Amino acid sequence: MKFDTKAVHAGATPDPSTGAIATPIFQTSTYVQESPGVNKGYAYARGQNPSREALEQTIATLENGKFGICFASGIAAVDAILRLLKPGDEIITTKDLYGGSYRLFVQIFEPAGINFRFISLSNPSALEKAISDKTKMIWFETPTNPMMNIIDIEMASKVAKSHGVLIAVDNTFATPYLQRPLDLGVDIVMHSATKYLSGHSDLILGAVVVNDNDLNKRLKFIQNTCGAIPGPNDCFLTHRGIKTLHLRMDRNCKNAMKIAQFLHSHPKVDQVYYPGLEIHHGHEIARNQMNDFGAMLSFDLKDDRQEAAIEIMKKVSVFTLAESLGGVESLCGHPATMSHGSVPKNERLELGIKDSMIRLSVGIEDVDDLIADLAQALA
Repeated sequence: MKFDTKAVHAGATPDPSTGAIATPIFQTSTYVQESPGVNKGYAYARGQNPSREALEQTIATLENGKFGICFASGIAAVDAILRLLKPGDEIITTKDLYGGSYRLFVQIFEPAGINFRFISLSNPSALEKAISDKTKMIWFETPTNPMMNIIDIEMASKVAKSHGVLIAVDNTFATPYLQRPLDLGVDIVMHSATKYLSGHSDLILGAVVVNDNDLNKRLKFIQNTCGAIPGPNDCFLTHRGIKTLHLRMDRNCKNAMKIAQFLHSHPKVDQVYYPGLEIHHGHEIARNQMNDFGAMLSFDLKDDRQEAAIEIMKKVSVFTLAESLGGVESLCGHPATMSHGSVPKNERLELGIKDSMIRLSVGIEDVDDLIADLAQALA
Protein backbone atom coordinates (compact mmCIF):
# COMPACT_ATOMS: atom_id res chain seq x y z
CA MET A 1 0.00 0.00 0.00
CA LYS A 2 1.40 3.40 -0.98
CA PHE A 3 1.88 6.29 1.44
CA ASP A 4 -1.08 8.40 0.31
CA THR A 5 -3.45 5.49 0.92
CA LYS A 6 -1.82 4.69 4.27
CA ALA A 7 -2.27 8.30 5.39
CA VAL A 8 -6.01 8.08 4.82
CA HIS A 9 -6.68 4.56 6.10
CA ALA A 10 -3.97 3.54 8.61
CA GLY A 11 -5.33 3.09 12.13
CA ALA A 12 -8.86 3.94 10.97
CA THR A 13 -11.49 1.24 11.35
CA PRO A 14 -15.24 1.87 11.52
CA ASP A 15 -16.57 1.96 15.07
CA PRO A 16 -18.08 -1.52 15.67
CA SER A 17 -20.96 -0.22 17.79
CA THR A 18 -22.18 2.52 15.41
CA GLY A 19 -20.35 2.15 12.12
CA ALA A 20 -18.89 5.67 12.47
CA ILE A 21 -16.14 6.10 9.87
CA ALA A 22 -14.16 8.50 12.08
CA THR A 23 -12.42 6.99 15.09
CA PRO A 24 -14.46 8.16 18.11
CA ILE A 25 -13.01 10.39 20.82
CA PHE A 26 -12.96 8.13 23.88
CA GLN A 27 -13.20 10.88 26.49
CA THR A 28 -12.96 8.70 29.57
CA SER A 29 -10.54 8.25 32.45
CA THR A 30 -11.57 4.72 33.42
CA TYR A 31 -13.38 1.64 32.14
CA VAL A 32 -15.98 -0.68 33.65
CA GLN A 33 -14.65 -4.10 34.68
CA GLU A 34 -16.66 -7.29 34.90
CA SER A 35 -14.65 -8.29 37.96
CA PRO A 36 -11.23 -7.27 39.30
CA GLY A 37 -8.74 -7.64 36.46
CA VAL A 38 -11.38 -8.79 33.97
CA ASN A 39 -12.06 -6.09 31.37
CA LYS A 40 -12.28 -5.42 27.65
CA GLY A 41 -8.56 -4.66 27.39
CA TYR A 42 -8.80 -1.25 29.03
CA ALA A 43 -8.55 -0.49 32.74
CA TYR A 44 -7.31 3.09 33.17
CA ALA A 45 -6.85 5.71 30.46
CA ARG A 46 -3.29 6.67 31.37
CA GLY A 47 -2.28 3.19 30.24
CA GLN A 48 -4.65 2.64 27.34
CA ASN A 49 -7.10 4.70 25.33
CA PRO A 50 -8.59 3.61 21.97
CA SER A 51 -8.21 7.11 20.46
CA ARG A 52 -4.51 7.13 21.34
CA GLU A 53 -3.97 3.57 20.16
CA ALA A 54 -5.50 4.40 16.75
CA LEU A 55 -3.07 7.30 16.35
CA GLU A 56 -0.10 5.23 17.53
CA GLN A 57 -0.92 2.57 14.96
CA THR A 58 -1.26 5.20 12.23
CA ILE A 59 2.10 6.89 12.89
CA ALA A 60 3.87 3.53 13.16
CA THR A 61 2.39 2.45 9.82
CA LEU A 62 3.52 5.64 8.08
CA GLU A 63 7.07 5.17 9.41
CA ASN A 64 7.08 1.50 8.32
CA GLY A 65 7.45 0.64 11.99
CA LYS A 66 5.79 -1.92 14.26
CA PHE A 67 5.11 0.11 17.40
CA GLY A 68 4.01 3.68 18.01
CA ILE A 69 4.00 5.39 21.42
CA CYS A 70 2.45 8.84 21.81
CA PHE A 71 3.25 11.49 24.41
CA ALA A 72 1.92 14.82 25.62
CA SER A 73 4.47 16.78 23.55
CA GLY A 74 7.49 16.33 21.33
CA ILE A 75 9.82 17.16 24.19
CA ALA A 76 8.01 14.62 26.40
CA ALA A 77 8.81 12.05 23.71
CA VAL A 78 12.50 13.07 23.81
CA ASP A 79 12.42 12.84 27.62
CA ALA A 80 11.03 9.29 27.44
CA ILE A 81 13.74 8.19 25.02
CA LEU A 82 16.49 9.55 27.29
CA ARG A 83 14.96 7.68 30.23
CA LEU A 84 16.07 4.48 28.51
CA LEU A 85 19.59 5.36 29.71
CA LYS A 86 21.18 5.42 33.16
CA PRO A 87 23.72 7.68 34.91
CA GLY A 88 27.16 7.30 33.38
CA ASP A 89 25.83 6.52 29.90
CA GLU A 90 26.86 8.76 27.03
CA ILE A 91 24.95 10.20 24.07
CA ILE A 92 26.72 11.46 20.96
CA THR A 93 24.81 14.29 19.34
CA THR A 94 25.23 17.66 17.68
CA LYS A 95 24.49 21.13 19.01
CA ASP A 96 22.76 21.89 15.73
CA LEU A 97 19.37 20.80 16.98
CA TYR A 98 16.17 22.20 18.44
CA GLY A 99 16.92 24.50 21.37
CA GLY A 100 14.37 22.73 23.56
CA SER A 101 16.16 19.41 23.05
CA TYR A 102 19.49 21.05 23.86
CA ARG A 103 18.02 22.58 27.04
CA LEU A 104 16.63 19.20 28.12
CA PHE A 105 20.00 17.56 27.47
CA VAL A 106 22.26 19.98 29.32
CA GLN A 107 20.00 21.35 32.04
CA ILE A 108 17.98 18.27 33.04
CA PHE A 109 19.74 15.06 32.01
CA GLU A 110 23.37 16.15 32.23
CA PRO A 111 23.03 17.05 35.95
CA ALA A 112 21.32 13.66 36.40
CA GLY A 113 24.45 11.87 35.18
CA ILE A 114 23.88 11.39 31.44
CA ASN A 115 26.90 12.57 29.45
CA PHE A 116 26.58 14.33 26.09
CA ARG A 117 29.28 14.65 23.43
CA PHE A 118 28.53 17.30 20.82
CA ILE A 119 30.34 16.68 17.53
CA SER A 120 29.81 17.10 13.80
CA LEU A 121 27.85 14.09 12.61
CA SER A 122 28.51 14.75 8.92
CA ASN A 123 31.85 12.92 9.08
CA PRO A 124 31.75 9.09 9.44
CA SER A 125 35.31 8.89 10.75
CA ALA A 126 34.63 11.56 13.39
CA LEU A 127 31.59 9.63 14.57
CA GLU A 128 33.55 6.38 14.64
CA LYS A 129 36.31 7.98 16.74
CA ALA A 130 33.86 9.60 19.16
CA ILE A 131 32.20 6.34 20.22
CA SER A 132 33.49 4.95 23.52
CA ASP A 133 32.51 2.06 25.76
CA LYS A 134 30.17 4.48 27.56
CA THR A 135 28.33 5.50 24.40
CA LYS A 136 24.79 4.10 24.41
CA MET A 137 22.98 6.31 21.90
CA ILE A 138 23.48 8.56 18.88
CA TRP A 139 20.88 11.33 18.59
CA PHE A 140 20.27 13.80 15.78
CA GLU A 141 17.68 15.49 13.63
CA THR A 142 17.89 15.90 9.86
CA PRO A 143 17.30 18.42 8.41
CA THR A 144 18.63 20.20 11.48
CA ASN A 145 17.08 23.19 13.19
CA PRO A 146 17.70 25.97 12.15
CA MET A 147 20.78 25.45 9.94
CA MET A 148 19.06 22.83 7.73
CA ASN A 149 22.16 20.63 7.76
CA ILE A 150 21.69 17.14 6.39
CA ILE A 151 23.08 14.06 8.15
CA ASP A 152 23.49 10.79 6.27
CA ILE A 153 21.12 8.52 8.20
CA GLU A 154 22.27 5.27 6.63
CA MET A 155 25.93 6.10 7.29
CA ALA A 156 25.29 6.96 10.92
CA SER A 157 23.18 3.82 11.37
CA LYS A 158 25.95 1.58 10.06
CA VAL A 159 28.46 3.13 12.45
CA ALA A 160 26.03 2.76 15.36
CA LYS A 161 25.25 -0.86 14.54
CA SER A 162 28.94 -1.77 14.28
CA HIS A 163 29.35 -0.63 17.89
CA GLY A 164 26.04 -1.93 19.27
CA VAL A 165 24.83 1.61 19.95
CA LEU A 166 21.22 2.77 19.70
CA ILE A 167 20.49 5.46 17.12
CA ALA A 168 17.55 7.86 17.39
CA VAL A 169 16.42 10.42 14.82
CA ASP A 170 14.08 13.37 15.25
CA ASN A 171 12.09 13.20 11.99
CA THR A 172 9.86 16.21 12.70
CA PHE A 173 11.02 18.44 9.82
CA ALA A 174 10.90 15.73 7.16
CA THR A 175 7.86 13.71 8.31
CA PRO A 176 7.46 10.08 7.20
CA TYR A 177 6.15 11.37 3.86
CA LEU A 178 9.62 12.63 2.91
CA GLN A 179 11.91 10.37 4.95
CA ARG A 180 11.63 7.09 6.86
CA PRO A 181 14.68 6.60 9.10
CA LEU A 182 13.70 3.10 10.26
CA ASP A 183 14.16 1.93 6.66
CA LEU A 184 17.71 3.32 6.81
CA GLY A 185 18.69 1.38 9.93
CA VAL A 186 17.58 3.66 12.78
CA ASP A 187 16.29 2.16 16.05
CA ILE A 188 14.07 5.00 17.27
CA VAL A 189 12.18 7.69 15.34
CA MET A 190 10.74 10.66 17.19
CA HIS A 191 8.22 13.33 16.11
CA SER A 192 6.89 16.53 17.48
CA ALA A 193 3.46 15.73 16.04
CA THR A 194 2.50 19.27 17.03
CA LYS A 195 4.05 20.24 13.71
CA TYR A 196 3.43 18.66 10.29
CA LEU A 197 1.64 15.50 11.40
CA SER A 198 -1.25 17.43 12.96
CA GLY A 199 -0.64 20.32 10.60
CA HIS A 200 -3.03 22.95 11.93
CA SER A 201 -1.32 24.65 14.89
CA ASP A 202 -4.07 23.63 17.30
CA LEU A 203 -2.52 20.99 19.60
CA ILE A 204 0.63 19.73 21.31
CA LEU A 205 1.65 16.07 20.88
CA GLY A 206 4.73 13.85 20.51
CA ALA A 207 5.35 10.39 19.10
CA VAL A 208 7.99 7.66 19.01
CA VAL A 209 8.16 4.72 16.59
CA VAL A 210 10.29 1.59 17.00
CA ASN A 211 10.53 -1.91 15.52
CA ASP A 212 12.12 -3.68 18.48
CA ASN A 213 9.67 -5.32 20.86
CA ASP A 214 11.88 -4.75 23.92
CA LEU A 215 12.26 -1.04 23.15
CA ASN A 216 8.50 -0.81 22.72
CA LYS A 217 7.86 -2.45 26.10
CA ARG A 218 10.34 -0.16 27.85
CA LEU A 219 8.91 2.98 26.26
CA LYS A 220 5.32 1.91 26.98
CA PHE A 221 6.33 1.36 30.60
CA ILE A 222 7.81 4.87 30.72
CA GLN A 223 4.70 6.30 29.04
CA ASN A 224 2.38 4.73 31.59
CA THR A 225 4.60 5.19 34.65
CA CYS A 226 5.57 8.81 34.03
CA GLY A 227 2.16 9.68 32.61
CA ALA A 228 3.09 12.28 29.96
CA ILE A 229 0.26 11.17 27.69
CA PRO A 230 -1.79 13.11 25.14
CA GLY A 231 -5.53 13.54 25.64
CA PRO A 232 -7.99 11.71 23.38
CA ASN A 233 -9.16 14.89 21.67
CA ASP A 234 -5.60 15.81 20.66
CA CYS A 235 -5.12 12.26 19.38
CA PHE A 236 -8.28 12.56 17.32
CA LEU A 237 -7.20 15.88 15.81
CA THR A 238 -3.73 14.57 14.98
CA HIS A 239 -5.21 11.47 13.37
CA ARG A 240 -7.49 13.68 11.29
CA GLY A 241 -4.61 15.96 10.30
CA ILE A 242 -2.49 13.04 9.11
CA LYS A 243 -5.08 12.18 6.46
CA THR A 244 -3.99 15.24 4.45
CA LEU A 245 -0.28 15.11 5.31
CA HIS A 246 0.78 14.12 1.78
CA LEU A 247 -1.32 16.83 0.17
CA ARG A 248 -0.07 19.53 2.53
CA MET A 249 3.58 18.50 2.26
CA ASP A 250 3.49 18.53 -1.53
CA ARG A 251 2.33 22.15 -1.47
CA ASN A 252 4.63 23.09 1.43
CA CYS A 253 7.70 21.78 -0.40
CA LYS A 254 6.77 23.34 -3.74
CA ASN A 255 6.28 26.73 -2.09
CA ALA A 256 9.50 26.44 -0.07
CA MET A 257 11.63 25.76 -3.15
CA LYS A 258 10.30 28.85 -4.94
CA ILE A 259 10.83 31.02 -1.86
CA ALA A 260 14.37 29.69 -1.38
CA GLN A 261 15.18 30.56 -5.00
CA PHE A 262 13.69 34.04 -4.57
CA LEU A 263 15.69 34.71 -1.40
CA HIS A 264 18.88 33.32 -2.93
CA SER A 265 18.69 35.92 -5.69
CA HIS A 266 17.72 38.84 -3.44
CA PRO A 267 20.41 41.54 -3.00
CA LYS A 268 19.71 42.01 0.74
CA VAL A 269 20.01 38.29 1.58
CA ASP A 270 23.45 36.93 2.42
CA GLN A 271 22.88 33.18 2.60
CA VAL A 272 19.94 30.81 2.27
CA TYR A 273 19.90 27.48 4.12
CA TYR A 274 17.65 25.08 2.21
CA PRO A 275 18.70 21.57 1.12
CA GLY A 276 16.73 21.85 -2.10
CA LEU A 277 19.21 24.39 -3.47
CA GLU A 278 22.06 22.73 -5.35
CA ILE A 279 24.55 25.02 -3.58
CA HIS A 280 23.56 23.52 -0.22
CA HIS A 281 26.40 21.33 1.06
CA GLY A 282 23.97 18.54 1.98
CA HIS A 283 21.96 18.65 -1.24
CA GLU A 284 23.13 15.31 -2.64
CA ILE A 285 22.56 13.41 0.61
CA ALA A 286 19.11 14.98 0.95
CA ARG A 287 18.28 14.07 -2.64
CA ASN A 288 19.21 10.46 -1.93
CA GLN A 289 17.46 9.95 1.42
CA MET A 290 14.44 12.27 1.09
CA ASN A 291 11.51 12.28 -1.33
CA ASP A 292 11.54 16.10 -1.33
CA PHE A 293 13.44 18.82 0.52
CA GLY A 294 10.90 19.94 3.11
CA ALA A 295 9.29 23.29 3.87
CA MET A 296 11.68 24.74 6.45
CA LEU A 297 14.39 27.21 5.49
CA SER A 298 16.53 29.87 7.11
CA PHE A 299 18.34 32.87 5.72
CA ASP A 300 20.85 35.49 6.85
CA LEU A 301 20.66 39.15 5.99
CA LYS A 302 23.67 41.05 4.68
CA ASP A 303 22.86 43.57 7.40
CA ASP A 304 23.91 41.35 10.29
CA ARG A 305 22.21 43.36 13.05
CA GLN A 306 19.44 41.72 15.06
CA GLU A 307 17.37 44.89 14.59
CA ALA A 308 17.40 44.37 10.82
CA ALA A 309 15.86 40.91 11.17
CA ILE A 310 13.28 42.15 13.67
CA GLU A 311 12.29 45.00 11.36
CA ILE A 312 11.59 42.59 8.50
CA MET A 313 9.56 40.26 10.73
CA LYS A 314 7.47 43.25 11.84
CA LYS A 315 6.72 44.16 8.23
CA VAL A 316 5.43 40.82 6.93
CA SER A 317 1.67 40.36 6.83
CA VAL A 318 1.05 36.94 5.24
CA PHE A 319 3.87 35.33 7.20
CA THR A 320 3.14 35.41 10.93
CA LEU A 321 5.78 35.93 13.61
CA ALA A 322 5.23 33.01 15.98
CA GLU A 323 6.85 30.04 17.66
CA SER A 324 6.47 26.55 16.16
CA LEU A 325 6.21 25.37 12.56
CA GLY A 326 4.53 22.87 10.27
CA GLY A 327 1.02 24.32 10.12
CA VAL A 328 -0.98 25.26 7.04
CA GLU A 329 -0.08 28.91 7.63
CA SER A 330 3.37 30.35 6.96
CA LEU A 331 5.36 31.43 10.02
CA CYS A 332 8.58 33.31 10.54
CA GLY A 333 10.79 33.19 13.59
CA HIS A 334 14.03 34.51 15.02
CA PRO A 335 16.12 31.52 16.16
CA ALA A 336 18.54 33.58 18.26
CA THR A 337 15.77 34.78 20.58
CA MET A 338 13.03 32.19 20.03
CA SER A 339 13.66 28.51 19.24
CA HIS A 340 17.34 28.72 20.30
CA GLY A 341 17.15 31.39 22.96
CA SER A 342 18.26 28.83 25.56
CA VAL A 343 21.53 28.17 23.69
CA PRO A 344 24.41 30.44 24.87
CA LYS A 345 25.24 33.14 22.32
CA ASN A 346 28.83 32.02 21.76
CA GLU A 347 27.58 28.51 20.96
CA ARG A 348 24.85 29.86 18.67
CA LEU A 349 27.40 31.87 16.70
CA GLU A 350 29.73 28.88 16.51
CA LEU A 351 26.90 26.93 14.90
CA GLY A 352 26.21 29.74 12.45
CA ILE A 353 23.01 31.01 14.08
CA LYS A 354 23.51 34.73 13.56
CA ASP A 355 21.48 37.52 15.11
CA SER A 356 20.21 38.39 11.63
CA MET A 357 18.98 34.87 10.84
CA ILE A 358 15.28 34.42 10.07
CA ARG A 359 13.67 30.98 9.95
CA LEU A 360 10.62 30.34 7.77
CA SER A 361 8.01 27.61 8.05
CA VAL A 362 6.43 27.76 4.60
CA GLY A 363 2.72 27.00 4.51
CA ILE A 364 0.20 26.18 1.80
CA GLU A 365 -0.86 29.70 0.79
CA ASP A 366 -0.45 30.94 -2.80
CA VAL A 367 3.31 31.21 -3.28
CA ASP A 368 3.01 34.48 -5.21
CA ASP A 369 1.45 36.09 -2.14
CA LEU A 370 4.20 34.71 0.08
CA ILE A 371 6.96 35.99 -2.19
CA ALA A 372 5.29 39.38 -2.51
CA ASP A 373 5.07 39.59 1.28
CA LEU A 374 8.78 38.88 1.69
CA ALA A 375 9.65 41.26 -1.14
CA GLN A 376 7.83 44.20 0.42
CA ALA A 377 9.36 43.48 3.85
CA LEU A 378 12.86 43.32 2.38
CA ALA A 379 12.39 46.40 0.15
